[in-house]
Amino acid sequence: MEAVLKKEILINKTSCRVFGVATFIILTSLGAFVRIPLPFTPVPLTLQTFFVLLSGVFLGSRLGAVTQLSYIFLGVLGLPVFTGAGSGLSYLFGPTGGYLFGFILAAFFLGKFMKYSRDNLFAAFSILFIGALIILSSGIIWLSFIFRQSLMKSLFMGFIPFIPGDLLKALVAAFIYVKLRSRLKEIF
Repeated sequence: MEAVLKKEILINKTSCRVFGVATFIILTSLGAFVRIPLPFTPVPLTLQTFFVLLSGVFLGSRLGAVTQLSYIFLGVLGLPVFTGAGSGLSYLFGPTGGYLFGFILAAFFLGKFMKYSRDNLFAAFSILFIGALIILSSGIIWLSFIFRQSLMKSLFMGFIPFIPGDLLKALVAAFIYVKLRSRLKEIF
């Protein structure tokens, strides 16, 4: 009886996974509304990437990628989940389309490689920051393509300005991951 009082009872791992996917779709959507427009780029600073990073480490590679793909699918269907309450297929062909694709890649990467960090905060931070760099890299490749500009110019427009914020997001996500890592194994 004492063991039951010290820990919640999880009824079904499948329902926990479905709840986790739905939660991170909602959090990623809400993160799009926390945005800071920058005058020198069409790409705003948002809180989305923080939730993308966490979806990969909490849900694993497959479910993390499915979560981000589902988020994009809902936006394409017309729900106003993208930055600036945007939606529709045309949004994927705008300046932030590459970043959205990077969400899927980063979540998958983080789900695959986060296990190597163990309880080491620096290792977790490093892997999470690489995930953020995956998002930024996908974004600048797309920016370079749609604006027909050099990768160097795209770096200054869609990569370098976002590094300080992504360092902070990766650090906070690493703290959360290290604190909750053992509990996550029980749930997912």
